[in-house]
Amino acid sequence: MHDAARRFLSEFGGLRTDEWTPGPIMPQSPFRFDPLITEADSRAFARVTNEAGISIYPIGQADSGESYLGMTANGAVYIGKDRFELLANTGCDAVEKLVMEQPTNAPLPFVLAGDHLALPHRPEHDVSAEIGTRWSAETDRVLRLAGWHPGRSVSTEEWERVLYEEDEGFEMHDAARRFLTEFGGLEFQVKGPGRTMGRSPFRLDPLVAKWDFEIIDVQSEEVGTYLYPIGDAARGNFYLTMAENGAVYHGMDYVSLLADTGDKALEKLIEGNK
Repeated sequence: MHDAARRFLSEFGGLRTDEWTPGPIMPQSPFRFDPLITEADSRAFARVTNEAGISIYPIGQADSGESYLGMTANGAVYIGKDRFELLANTGCDAVEKLVMEQPTNAPLPFVLAGDHLALPHRPEHDVSAEIGTRWSAETDRVLRLAGWHPGRSVSTEEWERVLYEEDEGFEMHDAARRFLTEFGGLEFQVKGPGRTMGRSPFRLDPLVAKWDFEIIDVQSEEVGTYLYPIGDAARGNFYLTMAENGAVYHGMDYVSLLADTGDKALEKLIEGNK
């Protein structure tokens, strides 16, 4: 153990987070500061640090065990498993990133509920009265973990500008603007069996279709209404688009109706419903 790791662990060693909680930018994945967690995988840890060409001392794990955390002698913190990348130049900055803005590919902690997966919630987290009939409690919690909150509002101007400059056919309509103002920029790491179909990650970012106006245009012709991109699903294999009446479609070589409203589309994607 070098001095930098010793100082960090003297202050933060043994601390851990056990639950997924909403972060200001990304959902906070559980992390733990304990160098002994790499003991069972010490050879692999040593191999990866050797390949990185730097000496890294283990200080814990992140992403619910999907990633290791290590510190160099100068205090820089690295994150990874098969390979390491710089997380922050100091331990304090690393802690802040883990809590505030570190992206993660670790899946949300769904549990088996009969023949599908569900995101468990405690009675004190019951917000059914607040949700009303908008969507399910499970959908609400996943949305909040992804960074959504009631009243969320982000600017759509940059998305509109970039897409319109790429092709003047990209003209954002009011329905897409309202939807992206509330949900734009969110990403969802949902995996595994859903209620009636498999869940897969999706993101709400219209720029994923930046270079594919022709595909969106063909889809619009197929359904007989103008569609505007709002994101993608299944790791980019399907585009998500919205019609002027708020209906959401999905597809790539073909296109089909996903839901009549953006709210229902989110619920279907999150819960794995056809």
